[in-house]
Amino acid sequence: MCGRYAASRKPEDLVEAFGIERWEPEESLAPDWNVAPTKEVHVVLDRPLKDARDPRPVRQLRVLRWGLVPSWAQNPDGAARMINARSETLAEKPSFRRPFAQRRCIVPADGYYEWVTAHDERQLEVEGKKKRARKQPYFVLPSDGSVFAMAGIYEFWRDRTLPDAHPLAWRVTCSVITTEAETGPLGVAPAEGPRSLSEIHPRMPLMLTPDRWDAWLDPADTDTEGSLRDLLAPPPGGLMRAYPVSTAVSSVRNNGPELLEELAAPEEGTLF
Repeated sequence: MCGRYAASRKPEDLVEAFGIERWEPEESLAPDWNVAPTKEVHVVLDRPLKDARDPRPVRQLRVLRWGLVPSWAQNPDGAARMINARSETLAEKPSFRRPFAQRRCIVPADGYYEWVTAHDERQLEVEGKKKRARKQPYFVLPSDGSVFAMAGIYEFWRDRTLPDAHPLAWRVTCSVITTEAETGPLGVAPAEGPRSLSEIHPRMPLMLTPDRWDAWLDPADTDTEGSLRDLLAPPPGGLMRAYPVSTAVSSVRNNGPELLEELAAPEEGTLF
């Protein structure tokens, strides 16, 4: 899954990387090294401009809230439970079916955090007493340091308790698509610990390589059983690296570039 990630690139860098045609500098977000569910996040999407005469889709950098609220939901309370959408069931799930066909986006990141899930019940001997080990967080990112383009979907939700003219009458939310984690060797593996992403967690965000960006963002393509399903295939292996980071990232109250600092080895008392 993907429940926490880092996004520290400046909007100007994202504009250049993705060929953005329209963005609002006043709406830009500050760097965030501990992006958590329900936070506002940058996304890239292709969509005609509002009230524009030209129906041509325009590539935009937008700010959405992470945690998808289906258009038919009675309220937004379940947003935190819909931060991820499984690639295998996108075309079938009522919450994700229409966004998958019509509203796809890219969620840019530096990389994502994942906590070891293997051996959940393993216990450590601490001063003669058995104690359950803490899970070691890892930061996963492209080996070459490029932007990590996570496949996403977005949706519009109308708050019927507010008048049409209210600035918060519409809420736009998104979800990150996940797939099975790579089982092959990492491009750069840590000196100690897991040798593949699947040893950290069985799921990972679906990474879109640059050659898939245009096709994924194209709103004219609604073929969920053909061309779009093909885009859900995981990228080639060996493109990622992972390294242990401080357990400080486990608290959403902590935020800063120090969270990305690579540890020489997993912290004492943690799994792996």
